[in-house]
Amino acid sequence: MDKQQVIRDLHDVIKETNFSVDELLKDHTYTKLGGKADVFVTPDTIDEVQQVIKYANAHDIPFTLLGNGSNVIIRDGGIRGIVLSLKKFATIQRDGNKVIAQSGARIIDASRFALNESLTGLEFACGIPGTVGGALYMNAGAYGGEVKDCLAHALVVDRFGEVHRIAAEGFDLAYRTSNIAEKGYIVLEATFQLEPGDAREIKAMMDDLTNRRESKQPLEYPSCGSVFKRPPGYFAGKLIQDSDLQGKGVGGAEVSTKHAGFIVNKSDATATEYISVIEMVQRTVKEKFGVALEREVRILGEDEK
Repeated sequence: MDKQQVIRDLHDVIKETNFSVDELLKDHTYTKLGGKADVFVTPDTIDEVQQVIKYANAHDIPFTLLGNGSNVIIRDGGIRGIVLSLKKFATIQRDGNKVIAQSGARIIDASRFALNESLTGLEFACGIPGTVGGALYMNAGAYGGEVKDCLAHALVVDRFGEVHRIAAEGFDLAYRTSNIAEKGYIVLEATFQLEPGDAREIKAMMDDLTNRRESKQPLEYPSCGSVFKRPPGYFAGKLIQDSDLQGKGVGGAEVSTKHAGFIVNKSDATATEYISVIEMVQRTVKEKFGVALEREVRILGEDEK
């Protein structure tokens, strides 16, 4: 791929301020890991999103969607082709008892918006760091609630650049999964069906959940959040803790001493080191308990050459 030719071509379909070359992706992830994107695109209209997708298809250019980087690890060699970020799609508004949030908005902010509007149903999301689009992608949840409990429908663009409005049941939402990747959808906005509530009660619940999160999670270090899905009949963190892995690591990455389900970038770790810790945890838990831990976090990009 000729990066300079791509840049020249993109001038015809997107504002110059909405793309860059060799963007360092560690600046766009919660783990503070990752190499460069060949071309980094941040459209601010649906038309620009469509045009970028159609351009990538027409020229057979690899295309990767990146949210706010909260549940992803990007390898040290970065990502080839075009990386698209919807961080400028961040509007949240109310329509009756519905909250309509664009995909680049944080799900935490959608939860706080609902509180300010005295709407209940999104309290569970008050501590989830990802975007609305990412939350839908993985059916994010916490403390007994998840996206599928309140999603009404979403606006998406498909792999051909066409826009569709799809009802919640069309996403096959299940535990930490959806069909969004399989279908090739990019979420543009989500509509949550909520109910009127008492703002004091909503705030009290959110304060309680926030306190529980802050007391248990290692928020003082960069991390991707919870690394593994909950295996049937077990808790990943408990298995890791009982495997005596807390504080163990590779280079600057280690299993958190505060919460065994987290791996933290404690000292300028590389993505290779971070992934090595994940693999060490999976291998050790399998050997000790016979349980295969499945990653919740996505790994993108290529190793450094």
